[in-house]
Amino acid sequence: MLKYYEALADQIAARGIDLGAVKQKLHDQKIELPSWSFGNAGTRFQVFSWPGAARDIHERVADAAFVNNLTGVAPSIAIHIPWDKTEDYSALKQEAETQGISIGAVNPNWFQEPQYKLGSLCSPDAGAREEAIAHGVECIEVMKAVDGSLLSVWLADGTNYAGQDDMRSRKHRLEHGLAELYKEIPDGKRMLVEYKFFEPAFYSTDLPDWGTSYAMCLKLGPKAEVLVDTGHHAQGTNIAQIVMFLLDEGRLGGFHFNSRKYADDDLIVGTVNPLELFEIFYELVRGEDKAANVAYMLDQNYNIEAKIEGAIISVINCQTAYAKALLVNRAKLAEAQAAGDVLGAHRLMMEAYETDVRPLLAKIREEKGIDPDPLAALKASGYEKKIADARGSSGSGWA
Repeated sequence: MLKYYEALADQIAARGIDLGAVKQKLHDQKIELPSWSFGNAGTRFQVFSWPGAARDIHERVADAAFVNNLTGVAPSIAIHIPWDKTEDYSALKQEAETQGISIGAVNPNWFQEPQYKLGSLCSPDAGAREEAIAHGVECIEVMKAVDGSLLSVWLADGTNYAGQDDMRSRKHRLEHGLAELYKEIPDGKRMLVEYKFFEPAFYSTDLPDWGTSYAMCLKLGPKAEVLVDTGHHAQGTNIAQIVMFLLDEGRLGGFHFNSRKYADDDLIVGTVNPLELFEIFYELVRGEDKAANVAYMLDQNYNIEAKIEGAIISVINCQTAYAKALLVNRAKLAEAQAAGDVLGAHRLMMEAYETDVRPLLAKIREEKGIDPDPLAALKASGYEKKIADARGSSGSGWA
């Protein structure tokens, strides 16, 4: 790909795009990896074991560090408690740092324990609600210990039957539980409130959409922001418009990138609808300073795919979408929009989207001192065989 870089550079310059500014932004791009993607995980139907799948947080950190070494833009790993529970979180922080990465968002687990059968923060059972709040506070303490900046909140709370529970009461319980957690968030840290269109509850979901999360964040205060999971929407939803609105309101906290074509929403981002991913990144580029603190995280489970390779492809797809979004000539686009040139404006967007940015990304990697082709480097490294030999197949089942 590198041999095509100069031709692409000339093409970009001819469009009136500052290539130097584009390259700097690509150098600065960061994508956070999820610890759970390196272990055996998948759908509610079956979890297939994979040779070399990480068996604990230490192996997950090692795998994430390896992916960062090959891509150059994945310098942190999100953790999930209790899946990644350890005795000494300060030691875990140091372990990650010695391998060139940091511990990022901390994710509480409010959906696997028996007491959460009817919900966690929204449960009609006061004892379950107390345990859920205590677990959230525990995760905030973990966040402090690893020097993380984000508590990532997702609830599986909802109901399956009309009349199963009082929806107004559940809303009030949700507000109370989130407020109890919010007051424990230190200054300079954030709580990201995620939502999901459905699943596992199908009659009502307590955090079903971005508007509900946004309303909760407004009540909580400035340290609470919305987390957009690209898989958590009805088919046909314009996610880019949601991103625009939350950015403009100063309440977009971060992303979980994946694809919603798997029901459990965890296919590799950008594989099914790359145009949608480009549109999302365009709004982020358009948002400029308002997007400065947005956290870019993957939330994917590689169930039938190779885990290290899947992580690398996910990162590359995010790089690709961002690079293309940076190539939109926004001045010309604004002129076309103001003139009512509908198709002219659309062509400017598509011109950027259809650009083959692989030579540009290869150049960025070369300038970072890493292999221009991360997938080729993976195959040449022998890493997958090495961990398969060392770890074996740990059997099916969640982390």
